[in-house]
Amino acid sequence: MYIRRLNKLKEENMKKLLFIAMIAIMSLPTWAQSDSDYIEIERTVLQTERKAVIADAMMFTDEEALAFWPLYNEFQEKAYKVKTTNVEIILDYAENFESLSDEKADELMQRSFKVKQDMLKLKMSYFKKFKKIVSPSKAVRFFQVENKIDAMIAAELALEIPLVETLKK
Repeated sequence: MYIRRLNKLKEENMKKLLFIAMIAIMSLPTWAQSDSDYIEIERTVLQTERKAVIADAMMFTDEEALAFWPLYNEFQEKAYKVKTTNVEIILDYAENFESLSDEKADELMQRSFKVKQDMLKLKMSYFKKFKKIVSPSKAVRFFQVENKIDAMIAAELALEIPLVETLKK
C-alpha cells in the first residue's frame, strides 16, 4: 500500500514537472531567434526537468548519488548525440513533408530505425555500468523512469507530427 502511494506521488510529481516544462516550452517562441534555438532551449528545459524527476524517483543514498550522477551525465551526453540525430530526422521530415517522395520517406524511416538501434545499444551498455555502481534493481528503476519520460515526450511528438500523405494507386 505504501509503495503504491509513493509511486502515485512520484508519477504526479513527474506529470507536474513535465507540465511545467511544456508550459515553459510553449512560451519560448516569443524570444527564441530560430527553430534551432527554440529546439535547443526546449531540450535544455526538458533535460533539467528530467534530472529533477530522476533525482526524486531514485531516492539515492549520499554514496549512491556520488557514484550515479557522473555516470548519468556521461550517459546523457551520449544520449544527447543520438537524440540530436532524431531531431534532425524530424526537421528533415518537416522540411520535406509537402513533397515527400517514397524514396525520402524510406530514407527517413531507415534513419529512424538506426536511431532506435543506437539508443538501445547505448542503454544496454550503460545498464551494465549503472548496475556496477548501484544495485541492479536501482539501475532498472532508473531506466524505467528514463523510458517513461521518453514515452511521454514521444507521445507529445506523435500528437504534433502529421502522418505521411500517401498517394492513392
